Amino acid sequence: MQEHLKFYINGEWVDPVTPATLDVINPTTEEPFARISMGSAADVDKAVAAASTAFESYSQTTVAERLELFGAILAEYTKRYDDIAQVISTEMGAPIWLSKAAQAATGQAHFATTMQILKDFQWEEQKGKYFLRREPVGVCGLITPWNWPINQIVCKVAPALAAGCTMVLKPSEVAPINAIILAEVLHAAGVPKGVFNLVNGDGLNVGNAMSSHKDIHMMSFTGSTRAGIQVAKAAADTVKRVAQELGGKSANIILDSADLTAAVSGGVSQCFTNSGQSCNAPTRMLVPAAKHDEALKIAKATAEGIKPGDPFAEGTVIGPVVSKVQFDKIQALIQKGIDEGAELVTGGTGRPDGLNVGYFVKPTVFGNVTNDMAIAQEEVFGPVLTILPYKTEEEAIQIANDTPYGLSGYVQSSDVAHATAVAAQMRTGNVHINGSGPDFGAPFGGYKQSGNGREWGELGFEEFLEVKAVFVPAA
Repeated sequence: MQEHLKFYINGEWVDPVTPATLDVINPTTEEPFARISMGSAADVDKAVAAASTAFESYSQTTVAERLELFGAILAEYTKRYDDIAQVISTEMGAPIWLSKAAQAATGQAHFATTMQILKDFQWEEQKGKYFLRREPVGVCGLITPWNWPINQIVCKVAPALAAGCTMVLKPSEVAPINAIILAEVLHAAGVPKGVFNLVNGDGLNVGNAMSSHKDIHMMSFTGSTRAGIQVAKAAADTVKRVAQELGGKSANIILDSADLTAAVSGGVSQCFTNSGQSCNAPTRMLVPAAKHDEALKIAKATAEGIKPGDPFAEGTVIGPVVSKVQFDKIQALIQKGIDEGAELVTGGTGRPDGLNVGYFVKPTVFGNVTNDMAIAQEEVFGPVLTILPYKTEEEAIQIANDTPYGLSGYVQSSDVAHATAVAAQMRTGNVHINGSGPDFGAPFGGYKQSGNGREWGELGFEEFLEVKAVFVPAA
């Protein structure tokens, strides 16, 4: 059993003010593999005080000094790359190939991308009779989830550091060990004391204390829409900036001209990546009604070739979902889909054959889904795909937009110009055409209840900046 019972505050590993612990569960074995301390408002006060003091000097560092720091961080991250990948697979269940190729890689990519933005960023700009100056927003509270843990931590930490901000991080208590390794990376790289602080804990005791803290100037939150609302409410009394990346229920519109086999099989695979635990997963596949039955056959064959298993075993395509809470929620929604009359194409409730321990979910596909069903509206956050038939392109766009969310969208077509025209009508923050992947320089975020503000790239960097107009008298 690993023990990580200290918090990283003011450049040191310190004991919590009030001792309280939580076991971290390995979702493959359902057994604890680590123990962390759980913080309180008193720990947050200590971390914020350290960040406030550090802001006075760190906010005045030069771009050259921050670039040197980023170089050191990237070097230390590279040294710990395999440790980060291994622990992510252990604590949240991603297959080790995915942890190495994507989970750990995203953290490295965000540091590198932000470093490049910092090199070229224009901090002052003449605007007629005034010049516009950009300055760090201040002390930032960062709250991150468990599904892409180091990705969602670093896409906040990197721009905050580059902007000249100081910060307090509360990672998910479900998958917290990767954040502890990152704290060790930042310490080894020479991040000045108090600039980065880490307090483990839950939303009720640590997250709420951060969101309502008078000396935190910005909250950056990634997680469920429900929790994001609570962060915004707690932050309102101190009128701090709140940036949120929340839930999604992304539509994948397969137009009539698309290669159906490639589009459907690719959509199934992308939906099920990371065991379906991605906020931007294409979980609603929209297909022409005349091709619906053919699409179900393709989806069934693809899903039944996706092998769940031990994240460290060769041949595993998807691992378990992260926790019993998530497992039970997914099982209930699968059963609800059956009860509502959707066609169960493959999968269903219960564990996959041969897996009697661990939070493993059968790769599940539903057909003949209507958009008023719970499985078409609620974020399942598991390997569950809904396939909805449509009669006209206008109907497909209407169905795609008929959701409280607006994070990502997908369009498949043999005509890219046509797909781009459809993408323009989708009320989402991102649209991927014909399987195009992400770009770390592009903004990530959503419309409606998928949040506000943006992460990644230059626009994500600007979230951590204030703007000041300076008026100079005429000569």
